[in-house]
Amino acid sequence: MKAMRLKSFGGPDSFELAEVPKPVPGAGQVLVRVHASSINPLDYQVRRGDYADLVPLPAITGHDVSGVVEQVGPGVRSFVPGDEVWYTPQIFEGQGSYAEYHVADQSIVGKKPAALSHLEAASLTLVGGTAWEALVVRAELRVGERILIHGGAGGVGHVAIQLAKSIGAQVFTTARATHAEFVRGLGADVIIDYEKEDYVEAIMRETDGQGVDVVFDTIGGNTLSRSPDALAQLGRIVSIVDIAQPQNLIQAWGKNASYHFVFTRQNRGKLDELSALVERGQLRPHVGAVYALADIGLAHARLESPNNGLQGKIAIAIDPALIAEHGVKENA
Repeated sequence: MKAMRLKSFGGPDSFELAEVPKPVPGAGQVLVRVHASSINPLDYQVRRGDYADLVPLPAITGHDVSGVVEQVGPGVRSFVPGDEVWYTPQIFEGQGSYAEYHVADQSIVGKKPAALSHLEAASLTLVGGTAWEALVVRAELRVGERILIHGGAGGVGHVAIQLAKSIGAQVFTTARATHAEFVRGLGADVIIDYEKEDYVEAIMRETDGQGVDVVFDTIGGNTLSRSPDALAQLGRIVSIVDIAQPQNLIQAWGKNASYHFVFTRQNRGKLDELSALVERGQLRPHVGAVYALADIGLAHARLESPNNGLQGKIAIAIDPALIAEHGVKENA
């Protein structure tokens, strides 16, 4: 099978297109013909070598799969060949998704929502699971609460807005002015242009000084230390960012705030919950760009660019037919 293999840690040119053996499913596993994958910040962090001790080279990386079951291993009862499935491979445990075939334990695999194309489904598995873990499991966001989502136009952010609205929360989000209509269309109630306005001042003005109940950090910077200034008493801050941030949390102490740090865990249950939202029309990933398997390096370079103009996700068409059907999208 063809795969994009990471030959060394470094820049976007660190991948090579290679012919590698097709994996064989073991007990409790399914072999999936991968139709689509996508790109996340985690992917370029792995490529750069941020987790070098956990990734033996050469490696096939990638963290999203949408495809069709081709073969099942002994003991598999949940799937049969021909089933359309989606999932996030176990992170740092085996082969990733930048390949024509992938093997996974049936416990982390879900039935792909019929309402989503493979490109859309592959753009939701990791970010959807992350948003669910952050807002539902850790923050326990409730009906009528207020939430600030940093980076609402991004891969995780645009899903988090829709998820928060499905829960019944009032959504505040930061975004560039050029992305205002996009996040408004997702359901954001208050949009803060972070390039022109201080988000703390905006939050306190819009809430009559009460603040928000939850802050969801997808961008890093000084959000862990500054966000408590916009937080209500007993508020919660959830971060998915793994970079060092200023640690002066005196304002958080004064707000009796709780902090949660999320590294998403794989399981079918979250996928089934996301599927239900998709089928009810409450959640849909936005594919802002599509690249071919051989152009994964270009996709990485674009996502890493601070002014990439993207809305939503970059999808990877592993199946060449998807390129023929959808074309390569260069702009959101």
